[in-house]
Amino acid sequence: MKQSGGTDAQKRHAGESAADAVSDGDVVGLGTGSTAAAAIRALGRRVDSGLDIRGIPTSYQSRQLAREVSIPLTTLEDETPDLAIDGADQIAGFELIKGGGAAHAREKLVAAAADRMLVVADETKLAETLDVAVPVEVLPDAVPVVDSALSALGGVPELRSAVRKDGPVVTDNGNLVIDCEFGAIRSPDELATDLASFPGVVEHGLFIDMADEIHVGTDSGVEVLCRDAR
Repeated sequence: MKQSGGTDAQKRHAGESAADAVSDGDVVGLGTGSTAAAAIRALGRRVDSGLDIRGIPTSYQSRQLAREVSIPLTTLEDETPDLAIDGADQIAGFELIKGGGAAHAREKLVAAAADRMLVVADETKLAETLDVAVPVEVLPDAVPVVDSALSALGGVPELRSAVRKDGPVVTDNGNLVIDCEFGAIRSPDELATDLASFPGVVEHGLFIDMADEIHVGTDSGVEVLCRDAR
């Protein structure tokens, strides 16, 4: 996926800003990725200072980090998240592409269950139009079928290969990921509907009308964009 990354300071500023929005007693969806990790670490520091929260992790990585910083964990079966904090691979307005960490299926599930979704990102993730590859999680047996369907839709699909391991990336759900280039995506909502209709697709990385706040980390601090303020 063609994406660049911001500095550690930018990610930390964004993560700390979103963590400050969490209130005592909240159940928090814990996203995946380097900027979401900054938010989890900030929440851990607040827990050390007496904040009473429970977290619902979206991946093995976020679960392990939450345990390291002593955030008590719960599940969607037991509690409903008040808010979810997560990163994004690219942001245009309040529409997102996620899935660089191959955790977008559970990330979308937790975000949809939450009352609010707070997105944390550095300035490099902002764009006028979504145009990076869209991750599509698929059942292993469905790869050739979905690959053909994506090509017929005008996309250029590529099965994601693992790093430092032979073979493809396998998600926490036991599925595979196809990254599909569509160029500039002029109608993300229509593309999201098309992708969701393909048999064998578990989830795609387009997050439409889900983000409520965007916390953008800069070198000097953070800019918070609110959906209600548009």
